[in-house]
Amino acid sequence: MNPVILKLQASLALHSRALDRAALLLRASVSVKHPIQGSLAFPNERQYRTMPTHGIGKYKHLLPKEAPKKKKERQQMKQIKTATDAEYGTLNVKVSGYDMILVEHYTQYIHNLCNRLGVKVAESYALPTKSTEVMILPEQGTKMYVDAILKTHERIVQLSQLNATLCPIFMEVMLKNQPEGVQLSVKPHTEADYQARFKARPELEGLMAQIT
Repeated sequence: MNPVILKLQASLALHSRALDRAALLLRASVSVKHPIQGSLAFPNERQYRTMPTHGIGKYKHLLPKEAPKKKKERQQMKQIKTATDAEYGTLNVKVSGYDMILVEHYTQYIHNLCNRLGVKVAESYALPTKSTEVMILPEQGTKMYVDAILKTHERIVQLSQLNATLCPIFMEVMLKNQPEGVQLSVKPHTEADYQARFKARPELEGLMAQIT
């Protein structure tokens, strides 16, 4: 027999054996991945169809547990400090005016001035805006009508333990830098000033009175 033909037959036999081994390995891997379907599995099928999907995408159980939020307690009045020979007690620097921007800027200036001079600021807050109606009586007629509504904006800078020797300098600097149209007043803090911070609700107060 021709030696060339013998070589071709031997190479074909080797190739067939290699293909048989590859087919066996492929069937074994398919049977491991799909033990139920065996060698009938297709490469384009969705392999997760028989797997459970509950809990996918949930991450809240991985986060640390947050402490329950406490209810906000009603703000209570702080103790009013009394004056001594060297220091004033609790003082309220009140800034008011019709232009809210001027009032805000001047209040900020006073607060920064206190920080520079070392004056302790206990609180800084706004009071409820007050509205004033300007009525005009026409020349002919008796019925008045509203010509304008003026809104008064008020801010409080509460000082604590103001030095008596520093007070004249502090007042002089504030008055020299007071803008036009802004009123400035300084007075000791009282309980009535604390109650003025809250908006009056007569309807609620009337219902509370009926219940009690």
